[in-house]
Amino acid sequence: MSGHSKWHNIQAKKSKTDAARAKIFTKIGKEMMIAIREGGPNPESNSKLRDLIAKAKANNVPNDNIERTIKKGSGTDAVAYEELVYEGYGPSGVAVIVEAATDNKNRTAGDVRHYFDKFGGNLGQTGCVGFLFSQKGVIIIFENDEYGDKVVDGDKLMEDALECGAADFAEEEGYYEIYTEPDDLSAVCEDLEKKGYKFESAEVAKVPATYVSLESEDDKKMMNLLIENLEENDDIVNVWHNWDEN
Repeated sequence: MSGHSKWHNIQAKKSKTDAARAKIFTKIGKEMMIAIREGGPNPESNSKLRDLIAKAKANNVPNDNIERTIKKGSGTDAVAYEELVYEGYGPSGVAVIVEAATDNKNRTAGDVRHYFDKFGGNLGQTGCVGFLFSQKGVIIIFENDEYGDKVVDGDKLMEDALECGAADFAEEEGYYEIYTEPDDLSAVCEDLEKKGYKFESAEVAKVPATYVSLESEDDKKMMNLLIENLEENDDIVNVWHNWDEN
């Protein structure tokens, strides 16, 4: 995978506004509520919750917010969000997986279908593209700080990451990608954090085995609109695809 990790969601490349961050906090909170309902509020025994806490911290969610969400999710009056997964195709056969956390699956299903229909794709059956992706922990670290000064040495980071238990490492333009086994994500994050590294993102992700290039400008425009509309929807927590955006 090293050297060819055109990691889709390179949230690393997007500057997040306060409003965008607030939306991310809300979506991670929904994922945490589902994880707590399924596996309990103790991250020591609930690996999914542990990974979501790592994801929240990488997105600068304050510890108070994390603790409040865990407390809320443990209560008897917690909103019963349902976890849903949709699979389909974007323009020119780009594989797309949409993960949702919703309290109204009819609303969410209608919205997802509408986006696929409107932006040149089609919603498929469960399993139609899932086999093209594998679950991996993915950590993104910027080479430079917010002032443009280089703060991370790639060779040293690779050495540290592998020492901390990472499975793979890739250097991209301006940032580094660290891959872990899904169950190792939070432990690798904790060890790298102790070494002073700051993360742009850290999450268990669906990583495609192969990528699809779009030649037509219309297809590129429609694919961007499909992703943007899906990501803007409050019920949708993750969008994965195999479009090679470079």
